[in-house]
Amino acid sequence: MYLGDFKEPVGEWLRGEGSEADLVISSRVRLARNLTDVPFTSVANDRQRAEVADRIQDSLDTLRPGLSLKTQHLEELNAVEKLVLVERHLISRELEMASGPRVVAHDETESFSLMGNEEDHLRLQVVKSGYRLEEAWQQMDQLEKAIDSELQFAFDKKFGYLTACPTNVGTGLRASVMLHLPAMTITGKIEEVNRAATKLHLAIRGLFGEGTEAQGDFFQISNQRTLGQTEEKILQDIAEVLPKILSYERTLRGKLFEQRKEWIEDRIGRAFGTLSHARIIQSKEALDHLSLVRLGVSMGILQDLTMDQVNRMFLFSQPGHLQAIDGQELSALERDLKRAELLRKILAE
Repeated sequence: MYLGDFKEPVGEWLRGEGSEADLVISSRVRLARNLTDVPFTSVANDRQRAEVADRIQDSLDTLRPGLSLKTQHLEELNAVEKLVLVERHLISRELEMASGPRVVAHDETESFSLMGNEEDHLRLQVVKSGYRLEEAWQQMDQLEKAIDSELQFAFDKKFGYLTACPTNVGTGLRASVMLHLPAMTITGKIEEVNRAATKLHLAIRGLFGEGTEAQGDFFQISNQRTLGQTEEKILQDIAEVLPKILSYERTLRGKLFEQRKEWIEDRIGRAFGTLSHARIIQSKEALDHLSLVRLGVSMGILQDLTMDQVNRMFLFSQPGHLQAIDGQELSALERDLKRAELLRKILAE
């Protein structure tokens, strides 16, 4: 796999388009589904997992040629290739680290993807750039029905769709928005949002979902409950709280610029200077600086830089992409050198 295998430099989740795109990076809906006649992935043997992968592959043929899906079996990929898929949000870290037969498929835009033999037999995902959660759900609803007609998903009249983890039973739906909230991080207000979200049965997670930290001040806000709620109610809960979060972030940005103008301009300028001139830079440091630079572009402080450049730097500076670009596995120091070189090159465009 090379980055040239992807149609666009960045996938749908980082395209920087759509409503509220300065703060809302992307909107995502994911469904967990299992087949009726095969044990859950955690207890299935390799023969049964291979059967699931084959049946998923057969079902996808019914969706062609409209989606133009590309299918890959993860056991045939090397470590760098799998890491690239994680960084492009096409597979989870759990699927990356698992063993045995497992499959991933995605369309050219990377808006639609699925994972086979993760925690559940099938994880369907639709991603839209910016705040387009309702649009993502409408597309997902059509896709899920088309695949269900071929695979027949496990369903109980009382509990709903049956899943490996009890927290997903019911609709099996996880709806989320990826937000860039640097002002909340700088002012220490992110914990207030976290507590408020928890009271509303919403979860705030890091860049790559459950169990991951917030890198580059990117946060995922998603529903915690699926049982006893309709898909519409889940989407509504997020739609009700999201404007308040966006308004709070914008208010904090305004206060930073009004009350601490020189300070915030200095921090953004220092971040830009480091990215422009560093010869060695680690991943976390790069993401921290890129978050400030992204803030500077959004606030009009950095006017000679585009959001497209920032998004490419964010994605390409991650370990998997750096190694894919170089065509080989790299040591930590080699990655830090290549990362600095790549960032300088993009900023010099």
